[in-house]
Amino acid sequence: MGLRSSAGRSSISNLAMATVRVEDDVNAVGKALCDIVEKSAAKAIAEKGHFAFTIPGGSILKMLSGLNGKSSIDWSKATMAYINHRCVALDDETSTDHKAQPLFLESWEKQGLNVVKLTGSTDAAKEEAAYIAALKAIPGDKLPLDPNGMPMFDLSLIGVGTDGHIGSLYPGTPQVADKSKTVVSVVKPASSSISLSLPVMLASKEIVVASAGKSEKYPLGKAEGMVRALEKEETADSFPASALRDAATWILDKDSAALLKSK
Repeated sequence: MGLRSSAGRSSISNLAMATVRVEDDVNAVGKALCDIVEKSAAKAIAEKGHFAFTIPGGSILKMLSGLNGKSSIDWSKATMAYINHRCVALDDETSTDHKAQPLFLESWEKQGLNVVKLTGSTDAAKEEAAYIAALKAIPGDKLPLDPNGMPMFDLSLIGVGTDGHIGSLYPGTPQVADKSKTVVSVVKPASSSISLSLPVMLASKEIVVASAGKSEKYPLGKAEGMVRALEKEETADSFPASALRDAATWILDKDSAALLKSK
């Protein structure tokens, strides 16, 4: 099936072994993402009484605002963790938790959502240890473990940087290759962060990667990155997003999918 989309409808294609869904624009990608969250939550709650999911920062936060006040999800039966988060005070303007509050998170927490949060320090090692402990404290009936001891979220939403980073796993860094930890810390001069490890991302029952939008700096949006993630010969080390190629459903707008080959 070729990479075609028509107004108001998406198309689904297979590139290599990846499942790629192309939507018209960023708003359509956001709607598709919200629909997936609704369906995944309904399924998990019906099967085991609880929905455990992860979210990134960036543009996906705005997309998730589509569920604010419009969701049928029982948030008291859900736990949310962050794919990655900067090691800053939770009320810092760069904090994902802070950015998410007015968009949807304040409402969800009032309805009983359990959020796995950082402690709010700038100490990356401390935050890594605390986040690992917080994940371990979640009962197995809510967040089961896979045979390797990695938590199995029902749904992981993941964004991709133009350099291929997912979470805070950047090309050529030791954190990408770490298979022993559930959470890794990334120390940078300006702002350190923690990130769920690649094995945790891959252990999720459902993985959705979303990419949409463009800017003056990136007139092609993330189109070149999507080619590397989905079609080029890459490794997790050279382009971390490629590690999710066969495991995820990729929801792209037309700009992000523009350079992909038709199959």
